[in-house]
Amino acid sequence: MKSVPTKKTHVLGAALFAAALALPSYQTAFAEATPEHGNVAFKYLNYKDSQPGNDRIGVNAITGSLMMPFAGTWTVSSSYTYDSVSGASPTHHDVVSSASIKETRNAGDLSFTKYLPNGSWAFGLSYSKESDYVSNGYSVQRSLSTEDKNTTVTFGGSYTTDTVGHNNYATNPPVNVEVGKKEIISGLFGVTKILSKVDIIQLNIGFSKGDGYFTDPYKSYDIRPKQRNITTLMARWNHHFENTDGTSHLSYRYYTDSYEVAAHTLTAEYLHPLPNHLTIIPSLRFSSQSAAYFYHPYSAADYPPADAVSGTMPYSMDQRLSGFGALTLGMKAEKKLASSWTADLKLEYYKQLPGWCINGSGDSQLKEFNFTSIQLGVSHEL
Repeated sequence: MKSVPTKKTHVLGAALFAAALALPSYQTAFAEATPEHGNVAFKYLNYKDSQPGNDRIGVNAITGSLMMPFAGTWTVSSSYTYDSVSGASPTHHDVVSSASIKETRNAGDLSFTKYLPNGSWAFGLSYSKESDYVSNGYSVQRSLSTEDKNTTVTFGGSYTTDTVGHNNYATNPPVNVEVGKKEIISGLFGVTKILSKVDIIQLNIGFSKGDGYFTDPYKSYDIRPKQRNITTLMARWNHHFENTDGTSHLSYRYYTDSYEVAAHTLTAEYLHPLPNHLTIIPSLRFSSQSAAYFYHPYSAADYPPADAVSGTMPYSMDQRLSGFGALTLGMKAEKKLASSWTADLKLEYYKQLPGWCINGSGDSQLKEFNFTSIQLGVSHEL
């Protein structure tokens, strides 16, 4: 059986480096005041994933960002990301392509924020391009604060259009063919409340409605519905410990969509200051998702699958749509180098197993999936 080249550049870019705008924004609105100073930052990311016996995707990414206040009550923010991807991901189940590919992505965003006495307005644009995927996004967000500034209500929306292509790596150079388009309308409503001088909570509800081409053109016999509707619920609680001067960040996220995927994510991190302007931030995240209703485990007796060949119903053997659980361990260190310079280093290790699924059954045939990432950053207050 011959496998075809496959990749997931845009998936990795979205998950690992939020250089393009997160539309709409889930930022925590602790204060609504025009920043007094600007900031410039640079980050480098190295990512590598694998399964037993298989080296898969490797990513190197560089991001630069800039935020500047202007005209008294405005800020402008912009970022640019360049990443390169090499390797191959599974064509189906965890069968990895024998062909190796190299791909690059360029992404940028631009946003303007207007600060008002009782909140703010934010407007954003984002753009991402690789040889077989182009995405454009537009967003608007409004926040309103109470007179005592203890409660902030945020609501916003976004519109995203994507053009999906397919690179034929059998030719030299590869030939790209457009295979489909999709558009996504998203909305957000959230409330942030200061409970005390040491506690802040936030509740968000988000939704999106997508129409168009959601199939992965690099997956074998992959046929997905032309609509995907998503709802998310997010709860956050930040608590400051006065005796240690540390701060805990706890969050829970529930996700459900029209693919009948349901996911739970619990995240905990702790910011602990040390002498000499050093802060360490250990983190732990556990997530579990159920399988899409059209996910099918691989069967040698039924390959190629008759239902998928006929195209009469949705069908996928993409392991990302299977049921699984995952654990992520992270450690970040931040160091203030001078009065206006800060450097940081972040390490993460991720492990995914079907047996860790707590809200459904995982595909026992799938191998464990792992990734490691290293992120280096430096920022300067202007």
